[in-house]
Amino acid sequence: MKKSVGSKASCLCGSITIKVGEIDPKFTVCHCSSCRKWGGGPLFMIPCGTNVEFEGRQFVKEYDSSAWATRGFCSNCGTHLFSRFKKNDSYNMPVGLFHDIAGLEMSMQYFIDLKPEYYCFSNETPKMTEKEIFAHFASEI
Repeated sequence: MKKSVGSKASCLCGSITIKVGEIDPKFTVCHCSSCRKWGGGPLFMIPCGTNVEFEGRQFVKEYDSSAWATRGFCSNCGTHLFSRFKKNDSYNMPVGLFHDIAGLEMSMQYFIDLKPEYYCFSNETPKMTEKEIFAHFASEI
């Protein structure tokens, strides 16, 4: 799948503008309790790499949400901006921030064993359980 180049996004109030050099349109969905609590449902995240710039950086607040990642949000309007991996500073951002990404495709579902029964997706994707996720990130903790 071809990567999208030069995408822009912003928070709801416009205090923060995000410029991303390259986006992989293969997005993931996380069903963990933290993501569901943070966003009110499963979190749809798109890989954006490390070439990410923020205008209005003073409004970006980060929360140390796990041993391997932080979460960023706008301190004015609360828009969820990213999950940033500590080990390599790469960003995953909510798919809904971007309106110009072609060829979006769900590629993975994380914490599938924690997904509540009240929703489901028809997409056939690889799936990882909580145990598999912690084993995957064990070297980064």
